[in-house]
Amino acid sequence: MDDINLHYRFLNWRRRIREIREVRAVRYQERYKRMLKNGDTLSYQGNSDEVGCYVAPRPLSKGNCYFEVTIMDTGVRGTIAVGLVPQYYKLDHQPGWLPHSIAYHADDGKLYNGNPVGQQFGPKCNRGDRVGCGIYADNFDAGLVTVFFTKNGNEVGSVVVPVAPDGLFPAIGMHSLGEEVRLDLQAAWGSEEEDSVMMVDSHEDEWARLYDVKVSGTDYPKNRHPGWSRGSVAYHADDGKIFHGSGVGDQFGPRCFEGDIMGCGIMFPRDYMLDYEDEIDDWEAVDVRPKQGRVENLMYLNDEDEEEGDDPEQEHEGQKVMVFFTRNGKIIGRREVVVPAGGFYPTIGMLSTGEKVKVDLHPLSG
Repeated sequence: MDDINLHYRFLNWRRRIREIREVRAVRYQERYKRMLKNGDTLSYQGNSDEVGCYVAPRPLSKGNCYFEVTIMDTGVRGTIAVGLVPQYYKLDHQPGWLPHSIAYHADDGKLYNGNPVGQQFGPKCNRGDRVGCGIYADNFDAGLVTVFFTKNGNEVGSVVVPVAPDGLFPAIGMHSLGEEVRLDLQAAWGSEEEDSVMMVDSHEDEWARLYDVKVSGTDYPKNRHPGWSRGSVAYHADDGKIFHGSGVGDQFGPRCFEGDIMGCGIMFPRDYMLDYEDEIDDWEAVDVRPKQGRVENLMYLNDEDEEEGDDPEQEHEGQKVMVFFTRNGKIIGRREVVVPAGGFYPTIGMLSTGEKVKVDLHPLSG
């Protein structure tokens, strides 16, 4: 009898091992629908009425935290999405449309975060552009992760999302004939940072030190536009929007083009506290000292966070000033903001090849 029981136990053990192997094989198997995969190339194979979707076999992790696609062809509409989804995501939906998924869409530059209605997020992407997606795993163990997106090696924006139980899997979506991308699941992030340094050709000695701005002891992110991160405010030429501590801007003024002169200044209140009580002739020697407040370099918050009162200014107890912006010598608008610890520094941001500006830190003003 003991021999029979031992025999059945051995058979059950073999069966369980076989089942585990089968489950693992399924778990780490890529899934795709209405797509043709040829090596590292994905192309749309539907009729433009139905979505095609690809989900990678393994989720992003601390050791493999970034992937990238190169758009080979935008097809009819360029409806290509790059993002992260749960393991068993429905393959007839674009990444970002369903809960627990997030994606950056190339055709409209919007971020879709578990919702078929997107938010304006970044520039549109075209043929030849590289679109990347990755995670900052600092708070991964707490069930949250910061997902960021890139275009041609430059970070476009980021958002904090909960981590699905099985992880977040790289996903590509397409929705029109002719769309094709080349996928790189082993892409490296950050290796081109030193190659993307902004070149400064200026007689302004002060400008050289502005590349690494210190705000409350923290470097302002080199790969994020002014206005995107907490404690910053900026007027953007491409869309005429003002960005104030968020990757989502508000309509503010006209767009600016070649030859336009954009300006920025501060109106200090009369009771503003300075570091010296005596009259100061050299304004550059003044050290503005608001009450200490922590400035976090978070670039984008979703609507739910904002509704909960996660206002950038609520984290500061510093003094308020009026920041104004001009176009061709005329004030186009003002925004009351809290001065971060350390004060405000003049900053210029660019995001595409060929952009060039002339900087004057001492313009004549009337």
